Amino acid sequence: MQAITIRDRDAGIEGLTRTEVPYPHAAENDVIVRVHAAGFTPGELDWPATWTDRAGRDRTPTVPGHELSGVVAQLGYGTTGLTVGQRVFGLVDWCRDGSLAEYTAVEARNLAPLAADIDHTVAAALPISGLTAWQGLFVHGGLRTGQTVIVHGAAGGVGSVAVQLALEVGARVIGTGRADDREVVLGLGAHAFVDPGAAPLTDLGAVDMVFDVIGGDILAQSAALVRPGGTVVSVAEPPAVRPEDGRAVFFVVEPDRAQLLELAQRVRTGRLRPVIGAVRPLAEAVDAFARRTRTPGKTIIRVADTEGERS
Repeated sequence: MQAITIRDRDAGIEGLTRTEVPYPHAAENDVIVRVHAAGFTPGELDWPATWTDRAGRDRTPTVPGHELSGVVAQLGYGTTGLTVGQRVFGLVDWCRDGSLAEYTAVEARNLAPLAADIDHTVAAALPISGLTAWQGLFVHGGLRTGQTVIVHGAAGGVGSVAVQLALEVGARVIGTGRADDREVVLGLGAHAFVDPGAAPLTDLGAVDMVFDVIGGDILAQSAALVRPGGTVVSVAEPPAVRPEDGRAVFFVVEPDRAQLLELAQRVRTGRLRPVIGAVRPLAEAVDAFARRTRTPGKTIIRVADTEGERS
């Protein structure tokens, strides 16, 4: 089968190639998914788990990408709850070959059934972005109705979902980003937008929570924006400064079938609209990984056509 692979961890994006690789093995409780659409995180080549298995053993050549939507092609021994031919979407384990391939082995518990009225391209934009936003806002941040949250990187894949989820629970949302992100963020319903390069973040006043996907200087300034007792949550790096009498949280997103189903239901009812920046074929995945052209939202790789899903 065809896949995007990389052998040398020092080669960076230039080391990514499209090549022929063996069909994956379905271990116990695994599912082999015929991938229709896949997502990736540009920085994942820097993750230790990209290069080794859970025992620390080298597993190159490795296939990047951890979000997928597709159809169950095969069940491993002992796998229950899913059937061959069923539409699914979910998150591939960090220490396994990923989703930028025609077929991928995934733990069944990391997948959720996908309704027929949700396109694979839309579903592939949900697992990391949706779960990260959900867990950051509600599991780690405890966001509640009436609170005010700043979402850094609000036009991106994670940030755009976070804006919509926060609005749904009745929070006041301030999005930040580059100047050309303004229309996207305000179009999602954010109450305000700030370009940190043009206006000091301290002008925003005290808020209840900051949700950060950027890190660096933006994260360093965030604790000062939070009222006493408030929370800074980041997925970029551990916050160095904690708000007064408050919390500073760094977390790594975890698979969760129930949360995936919650997100999918919101898509079906129109309460959530993932922002998809570009859709590229597998043949252009290396170029997409390099992000030579910047667009708001999530870049999705279309791997297979949707015809004959149950053939």
